[in-house]
Amino acid sequence: MKDMRDTGHFSWNIGELSEGCKACVRGEKLVLFLTGACPRNCWYCPVSDEKMQKDVIYANEDSVTSIQEIIREAKLCQSKGAGITGGDPLTKIERCVDFIKDLKKEFGKQFHIHLYTSLILVTEEKLKKLYESGLDEIRFHPDFKNTTNWNKIELARKFDWKIGIEIPCIPDFKSETFALLNFFKDNVDFINLNELEAADSARNKVFDRGYKSRDTYSYGILGSEELTFEIMNFYKKEKINIHFCTSKLKNIEQLGNRIKLRAKNIKKPYDKLTSSGSLIRGVIFTEKPSFNYHKELKKKDKEVEFLKLKTLQEELSEKIHISSEEIDIDLIKYRLLTSVILVKKYKNELKKIGLVPAIIEELATGDLFEIETTFL
Repeated sequence: MKDMRDTGHFSWNIGELSEGCKACVRGEKLVLFLTGACPRNCWYCPVSDEKMQKDVIYANEDSVTSIQEIIREAKLCQSKGAGITGGDPLTKIERCVDFIKDLKKEFGKQFHIHLYTSLILVTEEKLKKLYESGLDEIRFHPDFKNTTNWNKIELARKFDWKIGIEIPCIPDFKSETFALLNFFKDNVDFINLNELEAADSARNKVFDRGYKSRDTYSYGILGSEELTFEIMNFYKKEKINIHFCTSKLKNIEQLGNRIKLRAKNIKKPYDKLTSSGSLIRGVIFTEKPSFNYHKELKKKDKEVEFLKLKTLQEELSEKIHISSEEIDIDLIKYRLLTSVILVKKYKNELKKIGLVPAIIEELATGDLFEIETTFL
């Protein structure tokens, strides 16, 4: 009998963690969102509205268009592997294969890559392409109630890679979940059970179906954890590897550890790096951000904004005697970055010429998500 163990990462497992999960909990996996296109329309899908059924590519939090941008993000995060997700990556199989080959070429065979897909689009030809490209691990999301494609798991067993099943634990899908696991348990290397989560998207209908959050501060759904533990206790006598991945693991360990790694590489000399991976820095805005600030940023022309900020950088050197070496141009949010000490020292002079000094704490993510803004 295998004991259920606390992994130390807000998750529990029976047996061994998959190689993909080992790197993931340490924050060492690049999350490569290959496309939002998907043949399924699951009501519990957490994919955001801006990605759902849209052919967009993201490397972690960054929207990207090329393999060069993906490689850059992997280097910034010191990634030792990648998890390819969507949507369903098999909707763009050639793109998927090319990216796997490019990542392996850049980082070597040891760069561990796993991929998530439904069974709907699986063919032996597509699986062969993925295997030959260097994919190390494939994870399937079977449909709970439509068993039509379940037998396709036999196609995946023709290749020498690790195979897993990954599903959310839905509280009132108990009988369907046990039926699914009984079918697949002897045909896969591991099973990942995810805590059902609420998400801010139109498609995520967990509350519409009567579910409630586990507590005030959690995205996890009440009853999901209880069903997971029941399943794990039921199967602990069998030779099977099961991992319970909680919402805390995703948001605190996986994301948190990745952000800390990224923060070390994007930190400016004047930034204060916190223990959680956030950056505290001085910021100079050309105008006070409005309620629609982030939407307005997307409409701006990068070249035009760069020239404006470059000119402003030179003006500050002349008018306030702030060296251009003390100020950086930020083309993510079209603003100037500097030290907290400097914006505090020159706040009155900056305001006199119509600028907006501030102190900001933000995460070291690609979108530099703001935690707190204090205008001076």
